[in-house]
Amino acid sequence: MRRITLFFVSFVLWWLMSWPYDFRTGRLDLQALIAGAVVSLAASLLFVEVFTKSPGKFFNPRRWLWGLLYIPVFLWAMLRANLDVLYRIIHPRLPIRPGIVKVRTSLRSESGRTALANSITLTPGTMSVDITDDGYLYIHWIWVHDTDLEKATARIVAPFERILARIFD
Repeated sequence: MRRITLFFVSFVLWWLMSWPYDFRTGRLDLQALIAGAVVSLAASLLFVEVFTKSPGKFFNPRRWLWGLLYIPVFLWAMLRANLDVLYRIIHPRLPIRPGIVKVRTSLRSESGRTALANSITLTPGTMSVDITDDGYLYIHWIWVHDTDLEKATARIVAPFERILARIFD
């Protein structure tokens, strides 16, 4: 089941990125279609061990809907962080107080924790440094507002965690 799901995901992503269909002529590029299928098959054979442990969750439509809802939440957080970093760059005194803070996550799945860490890293001004097995993340923060575990968790993790829990756990 994991290989089939990985093949399906790889092939659909390839299809969306390459789009081998020409609307003007109404023709499908058969060579590109076969190449995509071969590469997706190779990926499903070689990388199945790093793919999700429970592929059945992938086909749950609720998770897809929450994933679509996550996009504007993430973009809003990224916009706010970009403006904050821009302010710090153009400010004459360059107000930064960098440091590493420890935050806690309630996400149980490895995929969920990875998505959270990547979301934090893609938000300017923060970068995930380490994830522990017991649910803690170490985050490098450009402006450390709070070193308290609960306050830092509420500020950094909370905007993402509620939706990611519905997607991955």
